[in-house]
Amino acid sequence: MVLDRNEKCWCGSGVKYKKCHLEFDEKLESFRRKGHLVPQRDIIKNSEDIEGIKKSARINDGVLDLVASKIKAGMSTDDIDKLVYNYTVEQGGIPAPLNFEGFPKSVCTSINNEVCHGIPDESIILKDGDIVNVDVSTILNGYYSDASRMFMIGEVNEQAKKLVTVARECMIKGIEAIKPWGFLGDIGAACAEHAHKHGYNIVRALGGHGIGRQFHEDPFVPHIGEKGTGMLLVPGMVLTVEPMVNEGTYDVFVDEVNEWTIYTADDKLSAQWEHTVLITETGVEILAK
Repeated sequence: MVLDRNEKCWCGSGVKYKKCHLEFDEKLESFRRKGHLVPQRDIIKNSEDIEGIKKSARINDGVLDLVASKIKAGMSTDDIDKLVYNYTVEQGGIPAPLNFEGFPKSVCTSINNEVCHGIPDESIILKDGDIVNVDVSTILNGYYSDASRMFMIGEVNEQAKKLVTVARECMIKGIEAIKPWGFLGDIGAACAEHAHKHGYNIVRALGGHGIGRQFHEDPFVPHIGEKGTGMLLVPGMVLTVEPMVNEGTYDVFVDEVNEWTIYTADDKLSAQWEHTVLITETGVEILAK
């Protein structure tokens, strides 16, 4: 849709196009003419969207802070689910995973060789030496946020500690690689380079995603890639960076019984951290962590 300079901007800001996204669109078009893949308008967030995501993220961060203060050996993953559900609804939010495409719980709890989408259960008890990813997603007033943290239960061996540490570093490297008017492949290149340097592999079948009015929006965010390739990254995009780092092969498989939980193919450990980030005119802002 071509707008007149004096029409209201397509982003919904209420501001005239010439004072809002005209220059932005002209720059975007210059990249398009050079053959680059550019984002569609529907994934560019305006100030109202960004504020909505930030409010959702404050609840999401609060959930993870609460889990961090309570998690310990002897508690079940269902106990974690109850903490997440109760806190979220008390704050006026909705746990995004609950009933999402049939997922039965409010949070994902993935232990040791579980890469992601572990389903909380009262029979699954955390024990000394476990590493566990707690992945929390929140809806508030129609806006989504998403983040996960790794927790080390009791005395964890050095091998597992290193994996957890490097996985977080991979996420940070990926976020640091994001530049306005850079490229999606820059994120994956940075994550994978750091993982490979330490002898680990990045899961390829799964990745991050855009987020905002929907749980999963474009673009898909791979955590292995080549610099200078992929979709153009522009101010106003909100996405997750969440590399899944495996001790062994990057191959994974899905639980045949629950059809959700994803495991490492070689039964070795996996670790993951996730932040939701906003691309700004000058860099990135972490919204959920």
